[in-house]
Amino acid sequence: MNNVEKEVLELLENNARLTAEEIAVMLNADAAEIKRIIRELEDRKAILGYITLVNWEKVGEEKVSALIEVRITPQRDVGFDAVAERIYRFPEVRSMRLMSGTYDLAVFLEGRSMREISNFVSTKLATIEGVVSTTTHFVLKAYKQDGVIMEDGEEDRRLVISP
Repeated sequence: MNNVEKEVLELLENNARLTAEEIAVMLNADAAEIKRIIRELEDRKAILGYITLVNWEKVGEEKVSALIEVRITPQRDVGFDAVAERIYRFPEVRSMRLMSGTYDLAVFLEGRSMREISNFVSTKLATIEGVVSTTTHFVLKAYKQDGVIMEDGEEDRRLVISP
């Protein structure tokens, strides 16, 4: 990867709404070249998608998020991958990571209620062959996600100076 590709990725990672033209101005490059680079990065699966981070509470939607710690028994020749694939294919799974430490997979779920998540864990996740145990942690409040402060209550704390 060259420096221009890396700079394009960093800019898009921080703001997926940037146009190729805006990126070209920022990098002092040709817009057609930036479009080509973005298309190539998408084709190589370096750019996997573009997302919008939504604070659902601000629009009156109730969503429940949970982190599920999952311990699994690795399978011969495929390790954790086969069980992991069975889990990440469920639409309720928003994100999943293989972890070091006391559990193997960190599974992030989103649902409409705690009951919905509990049902998913007990009927779908825990019943998968190779899953040894699960521990569910419900998210009480999100302060920051993907580098974005969810509710920035920061106010100007400077003292007013009058002449």
